[in-house]
Amino acid sequence: MSEENKNVRCDLCGEEISSQNAIRFDGTILCTDCFNQRVTECSHCGRSIWRDDSRNGEYCQDCYDELYETCNECGEDVYRDDVCYHDGEPYCQRCYDEINDSIIHDYYYKPDPIFYGKGQPHYGIELEIDEGGEYDDNAERILNIGNKINEHVYCKHDGSLDDGFEIVSHPATLEYHTNTIPWKKILDKALEMGYYSHNSGTCGLHVHINRAALGESVEEQENTIARIVYFFEKFWDKILRFSRRTETQADRWASRYGCSMDNPKESLKGAKTSGLGRYTAVNLTNTFTVELRIFRGTLRYKTFMATLQFVDLLCEMAINLTDEEFQTMTWKEFAKTVSANKAELKEYLKIRGLEE
Repeated sequence: MSEENKNVRCDLCGEEISSQNAIRFDGTILCTDCFNQRVTECSHCGRSIWRDDSRNGEYCQDCYDELYETCNECGEDVYRDDVCYHDGEPYCQRCYDEINDSIIHDYYYKPDPIFYGKGQPHYGIELEIDEGGEYDDNAERILNIGNKINEHVYCKHDGSLDDGFEIVSHPATLEYHTNTIPWKKILDKALEMGYYSHNSGTCGLHVHINRAALGESVEEQENTIARIVYFFEKFWDKILRFSRRTETQADRWASRYGCSMDNPKESLKGAKTSGLGRYTAVNLTNTFTVELRIFRGTLRYKTFMATLQFVDLLCEMAINLTDEEFQTMTWKEFAKTVSANKAELKEYLKIRGLEE
């Protein structure tokens, strides 16, 4: 019997078929039925592919990658021309609308900043609140207070919280935070709805400082940042007491660099080469801001304002003093510079035993 008329078996179903009628595909011998059931043709390029390897039952992988993306939320395949992008990730229209309509945005939500107040620096606040529920209704009550006259704050999911969310402000000067954003009403409403911040053990109060305010040139900004890092290293015990965090909390969420205290420039060099990432007391990983993460969350208005005033005073001194002046300055001298218009800070330092 010639090879052409010799019978062979289908590799999938085992049916005996003539070699002449057998279909050879991808190194496999198939009968006609198995070929029709298990192999399909890419509707875009026409190439035959295993049906199990096809995308959407009709495309080869190469054509699918060219034509489609997968929704980051629901996993649905979306034609590339119909994809909606949020924070660089692809979404179908339905999921995109849900994300943008949500009162509590996802962790990666980052709107274009709106700068409020004249002068510099501008401070962006992240206040975490917990144990009262991650509910849009509650977040909406916060926003109705904070955004009554302008879009001052928004709310975001934070995976480090048990059952809450974080309140994030657009950047504003200390004067604007003090006199225009209704922080006391925001904090009181959170308390009224059963949220905790200091007492939850999970919450922080993070303050972002815009780098552009720290000097006219990149070199000047770096010098100012160096003095801030040096200050934290030099007065770590005082700052930890000020922050209300425990050593364990600080180690987890806002660790000390533990770098050289010979001078500010060496401190900054040590911080940048530490490899500690963003969970540091002075987080340097953001492009446009320096983030002070050391402070424990609070819903007490005076403590909240004392924290902002502390950051503002530190920035003022870091901008205006020399490295040498920072190196010789004592904590007592720093505390004595607190002016009358920072009454909450002055009172807080006294309460915490930090006047000297």
